[in-house]
Amino acid sequence: MDNAAERRALVASLMARPASIAPKYFYDRLGCALYGAICELPEYYPTRTERGIFEAYRPAIAAAIGRGGQFVDLGAGACCKAEGWLPFVEPARYLAVDIAREAIARALARLEPEFPSVELAGIVADFTNGLDLEADLDGRPVTFFYPGSSIGNFTPDEAGAFLARVRAHCRPRPGSGLLIGVDTKKDVAKLVPAYADPTGVTAAFNRNVLNHVNRVLGSDFRPAEWSHVGLYDPGHGRIEMHLEAISPQSVRIDGALRAFDRGERIHTENSYKYAPEEFERLLRGAGFERLRRWTDDAGAFAVFHAS
Repeated sequence: MDNAAERRALVASLMARPASIAPKYFYDRLGCALYGAICELPEYYPTRTERGIFEAYRPAIAAAIGRGGQFVDLGAGACCKAEGWLPFVEPARYLAVDIAREAIARALARLEPEFPSVELAGIVADFTNGLDLEADLDGRPVTFFYPGSSIGNFTPDEAGAFLARVRAHCRPRPGSGLLIGVDTKKDVAKLVPAYADPTGVTAAFNRNVLNHVNRVLGSDFRPAEWSHVGLYDPGHGRIEMHLEAISPQSVRIDGALRAFDRGERIHTENSYKYAPEEFERLLRGAGFERLRRWTDDAGAFAVFHAS
């Protein structure tokens, strides 16, 4: 990663009006722990619903993937979701890809004694800026694993471009594919609490991004002076997360002062939702030809295998 370019991009996004912070800055060590806590909240249905789909349809999904190839875990974090698949697909190689170096180092150290016959490797990369793993892959079939509806952090156009890059990696390796989880469109009364829980865990996760930004830039944001906002934008079909200034304040960013008015927001995340047919069109537009889909009984979440 070009750290200087990353820093410039972060400064520019904060100085802009409206200001924004890329979601990748959520995931410092505390942010990773808070995200893990979010996944256990009763309001946060995506993780447990996806897990239920995996458990209910694991033999069929494993058969679609095949055995003995390469398993690439995109946004691996603690590698917990991929860990459940390793005994079933028995990959020769497991590649954990994440921006959080410490998280994947700890996870791979934990997995090594459990899976001694699997070649384990960690790749520190920000694939939101482009996916290029050709130098890390060999010629065997590869399964890209992208669970949790993280694809929703991309705009639909960005998601299409990202899926096309995944397909480009699959094309020269017959038998390759993508296993991906996608959150579906549903009632706002179910959607919004998943991103604005009454316990305040999501609020702490959102505000912690300012602690991370302070370390990266040497800025002086005061997280307690910002409130968490989670809302649904039906026009774009997405959940939005923002931080809203509780009072007027000035923040030093890269040697300059940035004034924020009371009520001014910093946009920290989008999470796009897709009807299953919408996402299938994205997959086909990216070049995938064979699609399989599994959902829970309520249709709240969908898992696709595309090849």
